[in-house]
Amino acid sequence: MKILDGKQTSAALKEEIKAEVLKIKSAGGKIPHLAVILVGHDGGSETYVASKVKACEYVGFKSSLIRYEDNVSESELLAKIEELNSDDDLDGFIVQLPLPKHIDEQKVIEAIDYRKDVDGFHPINAGRLMLGLPAFVPATPMGIMTLLERYQVPTDGKHCVVIGRSHIVGRPMSVLMSNKANPGNATVTLCHSHTPNLKEITLQADIIIAALGKPEFLKGDMVKDGVTIIDVGVTRLPSDKTKSGWKLYGDVAFDEVSPKASYITPVPGGVGPMTIVSLLQNTLLSAKNEIY
Repeated sequence: MKILDGKQTSAALKEEIKAEVLKIKSAGGKIPHLAVILVGHDGGSETYVASKVKACEYVGFKSSLIRYEDNVSESELLAKIEELNSDDDLDGFIVQLPLPKHIDEQKVIEAIDYRKDVDGFHPINAGRLMLGLPAFVPATPMGIMTLLERYQVPTDGKHCVVIGRSHIVGRPMSVLMSNKANPGNATVTLCHSHTPNLKEITLQADIIIAALGKPEFLKGDMVKDGVTIIDVGVTRLPSDKTKSGWKLYGDVAFDEVSPKASYITPVPGGVGPMTIVSLLQNTLLSAKNEIY
């Protein structure tokens, strides 16, 4: 069993990005610039955004954090997005989700210029991804593909089962894993809450990508020997075994599943760190005009 170490891999990628930024700087080029819009004070969002800002600083990017209280109007937020769309110094920006209920998230996503949509959520990027055209790939699926590539995990001809059909992880993963590429060339089954015979399907899987948000959902009796496990889930639950009083759980029962796995991502330290570094990669691609 081999651990797919996202912490170590993301650290190596940051060093590569940092070296590239130094080259750009020494050649007198434009330093990549990423902006984040944060609405309200959601604890998870605050932590995630702080990590993004810190990562930008480390690799030498310019970063901007634009804050609004959670009572900001939808029209004010859309006006700021329009302003950022027109800012030539800005290579990419994201609006941190979730947003307050009075704001239409889809309207906000579609307002972002797809050429600056480094989250990869705009319908144009989603459509181009589906067609196999150059596009900004959502950060979590991009990070997973990078992990598979760096660890040379075999995917060609394998049966890949994706559990979860969100547009952020599940659906893009099903497309990427079935693409004519390496990693890719897998036969993909996309499962979800209405799949009646899930255990029967997961027992056939060579690769399982669990992205449903239910702690320790995938048990040892649901997987076969030699399986590759990508655990995307992160759920924070109270715990009397930690100093902080809480513990992070993935969608996979790690202690049960890992003895049967050939490769597995831990939680934390697996997919999570890859998500932030993938956002940096997308911003660098945007700055170098390598997508659009």
